[in-house]
Amino acid sequence: GGVGTLWGPIIGAAILIPLSETLRAEYGAVLPGIDGVAYGAAIIFVILAAPDGIFWNLRDWLIKRGWYTRPGSEGIEPAAAAAGDAGNVEQLSSMRRAEPAPSSGTTMLEVAGISKQFGGLRALDNVTLSVTEGHILGIIGPNGAGKTTLFNVLNGFMPPDGGEIRFQGESLVGKKPHQVCARGVGRTFQVVRAFPRMSILENVVVGAFAGAKDDDAARAYAYDALVQVGLADMAGALASGLTNEQFRLMELARAVASKPKMLMLDETLAGLGAIEIERLLDVVRRLRETGITIVIIEHTMQAMVRLADEFVVLDHGAVIATGKPDDVVKDPAVIEAYLGKKWMERAAS
Repeated sequence: GGVGTLWGPIIGAAILIPLSETLRAEYGAVLPGIDGVAYGAAIIFVILAAPDGIFWNLRDWLIKRGWYTRPGSEGIEPAAAAAGDAGNVEQLSSMRRAEPAPSSGTTMLEVAGISKQFGGLRALDNVTLSVTEGHILGIIGPNGAGKTTLFNVLNGFMPPDGGEIRFQGESLVGKKPHQVCARGVGRTFQVVRAFPRMSILENVVVGAFAGAKDDDAARAYAYDALVQVGLADMAGALASGLTNEQFRLMELARAVASKPKMLMLDETLAGLGAIEIERLLDVVRRLRETGITIVIIEHTMQAMVRLADEFVVLDHGAVIATGKPDDVVKDPAVIEAYLGKKWMERAAS
């Protein structure tokens, strides 16, 4: 009948129960078990032709023909609809982040001696780094270097085996992910998970509740985040129809909607083409200009050199280099980690 909706079991029961009873009454004596065959055929048909169920496919068909409008999606682009009955464009604008003061150059995040081990695998080995307020720190390294594990430890998804993490002077060790988020640390993930039957705005509202006190504030924060990433004109569109670039932007907006002081981006550029990467880099730069400190994991070295103020390079769970991008990319240890010892020997000769 339809996944994730009350109409699903109602539609399913309205079709299958009368069909089953009719088949049993009319043909049960001649073809025993015919009702079970009908159930099986219906399941196979739905799995192949309409895996989300009859309700969603019928609704999508009606929307395409203009015979049905999703509740709450009418005129979403004038921000009044995004904020509810109490909102309008001016009210939303007033809730946006104020222009930040110039960066003080103070250290926002301090990581000292962080280690993490999985059985015999040492995923993080005495990792020490710092993040300056208002800067973009790029964490780079080959596959399996421990970059995402580091994010998971910093974000509270995994406890460290040792070491200290301090954000604006407060220890984050032992804090759960929602507690870390509440202190001003937002995060995106390598694999974007969306609620496909919800609108883009509704998906972003989910993230906004980390910083909003009520529904109206959450919707205002969410719309503001969509404005910042350039998806405001698509606020009412279903998340299921987005391109990879739009998925990445929606995920970014969902993190921004929580009003973070520091944003951790895990391979935000993954799977994007050159033009799409340029557009997303511009969005990240604009976010930094609003006062958000950014820590980003990425494999695309060419893009990272133009984006980050500083690099931290991981290899086999350990920090092998830190510094300005132009200096780090010339470091022999970094070249060897990315390209291998033979390439390093050729470069040296």
